[in-house]
Amino acid sequence: MSALLTVRGLVKEFPGVTALAGVDLEVEAGEVHCLVGQNGAGKSTLIKCVSGVVAPTAGTIALSGGQLASGRPGAALLAGVATMYQELDLVPDLSVAANIFLGHEPRLGPLLDLRTMRREASALLARLGHPSLDPDARVGALRPADRQLVSMARALSRQVRLLIMDEPSAILDPPEVDALFEVVRRLTAEKVGVIYISHRLDEIARIGDRITVLRDGRTVASNLPATTPVDELIHLMVGRSFGDVFPDRAEPTADVVLRVSRLRRPPHVVEASFEVRAGEILGIGGLVGAGRTELLRAIAGLDLATGGEVEVAGRVLPRGRPDVAVGAGLGMAPEERKSQGLWLGWSLVKNVTISHLRKLGRGPFTDAASERRAADQHLRSLQVRPEDPMRLAAELSGGNQQKVVLARWLLHSARVLLLDEPTRGVDVGAKADVYQVIADLAARGLAIVMVSSELAELIGFCDRILVMREGAMVGELRGEEATEEAILRHALRTASDPPRSEAR
Repeated sequence: MSALLTVRGLVKEFPGVTALAGVDLEVEAGEVHCLVGQNGAGKSTLIKCVSGVVAPTAGTIALSGGQLASGRPGAALLAGVATMYQELDLVPDLSVAANIFLGHEPRLGPLLDLRTMRREASALLARLGHPSLDPDARVGALRPADRQLVSMARALSRQVRLLIMDEPSAILDPPEVDALFEVVRRLTAEKVGVIYISHRLDEIARIGDRITVLRDGRTVASNLPATTPVDELIHLMVGRSFGDVFPDRAEPTADVVLRVSRLRRPPHVVEASFEVRAGEILGIGGLVGAGRTELLRAIAGLDLATGGEVEVAGRVLPRGRPDVAVGAGLGMAPEERKSQGLWLGWSLVKNVTISHLRKLGRGPFTDAASERRAADQHLRSLQVRPEDPMRLAAELSGGNQQKVVLARWLLHSARVLLLDEPTRGVDVGAKADVYQVIADLAARGLAIVMVSSELAELIGFCDRILVMREGAMVGELRGEEATEEAILRHALRTASDPPRSEAR
């Protein structure tokens, strides 16, 4: 193989911050080079420099021996560098085809060639293993996994020599990840070089050839084989082992805090019944589209259930009344944290107190001092960083943003927490912090329901795991019976099969 990308001594300084302090990276044509590190290690800044979005302060970036123009994303695109960012940069009101070819649309004279756009969009989606995705569908109406596929198709719509993939599997289920890997392998067979960034370290051995580890803006290890043990990678990234990620937990009590009885919202939730005790963390697994998010939304009253009951501490909640659910002590951290769980342009104080303003006011006015004291108490208890309650939510890392959402429900004295993908987009070091926060909340007696697509997270952290498929509960696992194979076996069962536990 020949060197495709060569990065030497890359430095990027922002006012008061050195994001990169001398990064070296070499990617060969036809290889998958995995880039790992905590949030803040410099991965995002590095790929922005390579893609031309950010101009480095010092160092060199060469593609096939030729220097890439500094700070010119258009030049990087013309050179064959395509980037799939973790935060999808799609236009929700445009169609799938329009998003794929945005900025380089086929034309018939001065007019857009819509027929060619649709045909070529369909071909790209078929190449990704999803020929049924409608090129005329509005992107804003798609589920997250399909929006990710559109972003992938857009990256492939140009003549790619180097493809940078930032967390491409974060919102994909196992079959979709398998399809993604098949596409990556076809590209590398055509001598396309791939930089693959993922917090899912178990994927690296499956798809990668070599690994580079970043920490504090520096390259701390390079040319590692993709078979490097996960524990060794975590040590390089954060200085702690995998066994230390999940905190020790106490046994739940016998008191049932949340009871869901035959809850229905077809077609997404066919029927769901379960109980959660005080101090228990109940995991819900299943493939994307199984109905997990829709179940949590129906429990919280955000979507109107067509049948069944939800009880919190013996109180039956009216359907479709999220205000009553919140008043009864039920809180929810949604899957789309930035768009549904936070007001990014507001301070941390405002984000924490938004559901509690009536109790912090003086007549029709909010007592600003009381509001700040109340928010600051819970932000400190969850160790939100940086310790500035007036900082904007948009300026925090993913892990700290999740803590802000949890602080809101602590202030509101929640008894039940519904957590939808609570560690999505969070690095392994910050995940350990989020796990500890959730474990501490459970130790206080909260009943917690956690949806996660990361099987290791469900197995290592939850007391029990319920598996959903096509809107129905198809299995319950606990203890040693909870394995990745068992979860996937249940997830791939037919919804008509009766739910069962594998307890022996």
